[in-house]
Formats: sequence, structure tokens, C-alpha cells
Amino acid sequence: MIVKHFKLSQPEKERLIRIKSKTGIQNWNILCRWALCWSLAEPTVPGGLDPLSDSNVEMDWSTFAGEYAEIYEAIIRQRCINDELGDDEKTCAKYFRLHLNRGINHYSARDVLQSCQDLLRSAVPKEEI
Repeated sequence: MIVKHFKLSQPEKERLIRIKSKTGIQNWNILCRWALCWSLAEPTVPGGLDPLSDSNVEMDWSTFAGEYAEIYEAIIRQRCINDELGDDEKTCAKYFRLHLNRGINHYSARDVLQSCQDLLRSAVPKEEI
């Protein structure tokens, strides 16, 4: 397991609240899964520092990943290997949080999401639209 539990930063929480209002999706874990997957699909390595854990939104790995916990972990590990970062627990945990943060930031950008349909469109490769 990459992490047992994690807390979102206050800015991440505020961004997710805005995303929730635009999409109508009320579950933090579902929005976080979408954000993680969007970031993992990007070819670049997310940069920056680990986001602070200063909000009151805390999630267990099992709540975040649900029945697909092993799959999410394998994807994150493989992405770390592909990015030549290694796949030790500390590295995987760090890049999990960086990918999650990047995805949340993307979806909270002003013109990215206006509805749940925009969220669904983001899952389809651009050449298929």
C-alpha cells in the first residue's frame, strides 16, 4: 500500500469544493480518482513540493482507491519506474500526492470544467472527440 491515509491541503479542499459544485459529484474520493488519472495520463513528471496536509479532509487509501486499490498502486509504481524515479514506498507516496495535486489543479482551472459532461469529455482522447 502506497499510503495508509492522506490529508488534502486546504487549497486542494477548496478546489475540490468548486469542482463538486460544477459537476454535482459529491464524493471526495471519486473526484480525487479522476484527478489522479488525468495527471497520470499526462506525459510529464509533476513537479513541485509535496502539498501540505493542512485541511480537515482525510482519506484512507481503501476509501480513495476502493476495490481497485491494487490497480491504482500498480499504475503509480509503474509510472514512477517509467519516469526513472524508482518505486520505493517514499517515492511512490510523494508522486502519488504530486499527481493528485496536479490533477486537482487542472480540473479546478477556470475554463476546464463547467459540468459533469466536461469531466467525462476529459477522459476521451482528443483525437476521438
